[in-house]
Amino acid sequence: MSSEMRHKVWGPSTVAVHAGEGKPTRGPLDEPIVLSSAFRFADADDARDAFLGENDAYIYGRWGNPTVEALEAKMAALEGGEAAVATASGMAAVAGTLLGLLKSGDHVVAPRALYGESARLLRERLPRLGIRTTFVDGNEPDAFEAAFEETTRVVYLESPANPTLAVTDLGAVAERARARGIWSVADNTFATPLVTRPLALGVDVVLHSMTKALCGHGDAIGGVVVTGAALRETIADTIVKGLGSVLSPFAAYLVLRGIRTLALRVERSCASALRIARWLESRPEIARVHYPGLPSHVGHAVASRQMRGYGGLVAFELAGGMDAGRRALDRVQVIANAVSLGDARSLLTHPASTTASTIPSSDRELAGIRDGLMRLSVGIEDAADLLEDLEHAIR
Repeated sequence: MSSEMRHKVWGPSTVAVHAGEGKPTRGPLDEPIVLSSAFRFADADDARDAFLGENDAYIYGRWGNPTVEALEAKMAALEGGEAAVATASGMAAVAGTLLGLLKSGDHVVAPRALYGESARLLRERLPRLGIRTTFVDGNEPDAFEAAFEETTRVVYLESPANPTLAVTDLGAVAERARARGIWSVADNTFATPLVTRPLALGVDVVLHSMTKALCGHGDAIGGVVVTGAALRETIADTIVKGLGSVLSPFAAYLVLRGIRTLALRVERSCASALRIARWLESRPEIARVHYPGLPSHVGHAVASRQMRGYGGLVAFELAGGMDAGRRALDRVQVIANAVSLGDARSLLTHPASTTASTIPSSDRELAGIRDGLMRLSVGIEDAADLLEDLEHAIR
C-alpha cells in the first residue's frame, strides 16, 4: 500500500513526517533535490503528450519539479486538501490566489487586522486592476455578510490575525460565503495545520507563508496554496505558469526538512506562549494581552472550538506606548529583534513601526494595531529563560 493511500488515517504528527516523501522500495530516506531546469523526453510523442497533459512527464522546472511536488503532496495531506501548489513566497501565494480568482469589477471582503503587505495588496494594488475591498471587523461573522455585494467574489481571512491575534469564526464566515457563491480564502500561517485546519471548517482555499513555522529554521522563503484539485489548477496556472513565482527545489527541500519537526515545535511554542501570556497579564507594565488561550480574549470561545492549542504568537500592549516598546526591543537578549515568526528562535517586533507601517495610522487604530502593541513569536527555548528576558526588557 502506498504512503499516499495510508496517510489519510495517520495522525497529524505522522503526516508531517511521512506524507509526500519516500517510496515503499529501496531508495533515499530524504527526498532528493532535483536541480534540473528542464527534463528529457523519451521521444517526440512523449513531448507532445506532455504538453497535451496526456502523460505525467516533467517538462520544465517552472511547471513542475519532483522535490517541489513532494512538498506540495505533504502540504495537501497536512491541510486535508486535494492538491497544493508551492510558490516563491507567502505573498506570491496571497497575490497569485487572488489574481487567479478575481477579475476587474470584482469585490473582496476582508478583516481590518491583516498582515501589512496583504492589506496593502487589497487596499492599493488590486484597485489599480479594478478590484475593490471592503474591510470589516474580523471578530463578527455578520459583519462579513453585511458587506457582501453582488460583485463579491472572495472573502479573505486571517485567523489568528497578524498582528493582533484576533480570531475569526472561519466556519461561520465560510458558510455565509458559500451560500452566496463566494470563495473563502484563509491565511493559516499563524495557526499552522497542527492547530487549525480551515478546509475542514468549510473554507475553500488555505494558504501559508512556509517561511514561518512550516520551515521553522529561518533559512528558506516559500509559500503554498492548498485547495481542491480543479481550483488548484486555476490558481497554479496564474501563480506558476503566468507569473513565474516558482519555489526553488532547494528551498522546497529545506521546508520539507522543517516540517518533519513541526509537531514538536508547535507543541512546545504553544505551551510556552500560554505560560508567557498568563505571566504578561499579571504584570503592571502591560496594558493588555492578546492571546486566544486567555479567557479575557474576545475570541477565546471561538478559538477553543476551532483550534487545537492556541498558537505560538502572543501580542501585548505596553502601558508606556511606542517608547516603551522600542526600549523593550533594545533590551531583549535571548529573544531576537526580528520581524519574522514561527522560527525555532523567539522573535519580538513592534508592528506599528515595522510590518504594519504601510497601513495608514487611522486604519491601524481601527484594526487594533496600536502604537504600544508588540508581537512575540515564541520559539522552542526554555520558557523560564524567555520570561526572565521579558522581565528584564519591560521592567
